[in-house]
Amino acid sequence: MSIWDFNRQLTQRLLAWAVSSITTGAALQRRSDARQRGIGLQFAGWGIVNLLIALFGKYGTQRRARQPQANTAQTLHKESRNLRRLLWINTGLDVLYVLGGLLLARRKGHDNPHWRGQGQGIIVQGGFLFFFDLLHALLVPKTEAPRNNLLESDA
Repeated sequence: MSIWDFNRQLTQRLLAWAVSSITTGAALQRRSDARQRGIGLQFAGWGIVNLLIALFGKYGTQRRARQPQANTAQTLHKESRNLRRLLWINTGLDVLYVLGGLLLARRKGHDNPHWRGQGQGIIVQGGFLFFFDLLHALLVPKTEAPRNNLLESDA
């Protein structure tokens, strides 16, 4: 699988998660339970952010894949390396999101169900994204580093 196909799959999966989060969040906002409304608020908010990330990623990938040099070894290697790096950074950030959600749920949510729900919503969203980013970071197609012809000719 090329890095371009992989990136398209990744953005489609993130788009599906975003739409399901927005839909679930909107449904939870209609509940009378304050905790569920708090979860719904986080689901909808994270869903909107993930939707924007997926759409920008999709169109950015399409634009870069149409470039004349898109399928050179150097470009494919660079795209793979950059995507893998981004996913590893996101995986680390996801851990911080989960910890922040735990802190919010325990501190502000101790006696307030709405804040407890918001913290729980962050935990679920951050937890999903942790596994999503981790799995995709491990699955980014491997590409060979392009050979530097100058170094080869000097040998």
